[in-house]
Amino acid sequence: MTKASYPLTLPASVKTAAQRLAREDGVSLNQWIAVAVAEKIGAVETSALFLRQRAGDAKPADLLRFLEEAKDEPPPPGDEPAR
Repeated sequence: MTKASYPLTLPASVKTAAQRLAREDGVSLNQWIAVAVAEKIGAVETSALFLRQRAGDAKPADLLRFLEEAKDEPPPPGDEPAR
């Protein structure tokens, strides 16, 4: 496995929490961060694959009929757009 370094600047609170969790796991901070990044990559790539599979050959234009059938009504209370 080849390795590459990357200078990383974290907010103090994030670094403190990561150090605590690394210590609890019995690993170095560097190893803990590397595993956390790998987990995030896996989650993002898995969700992207899932959505691509669910979408199949659908195109954005395929959604127009759903928008055309949608009721034209105001959002429910508490769900208004931010201003």
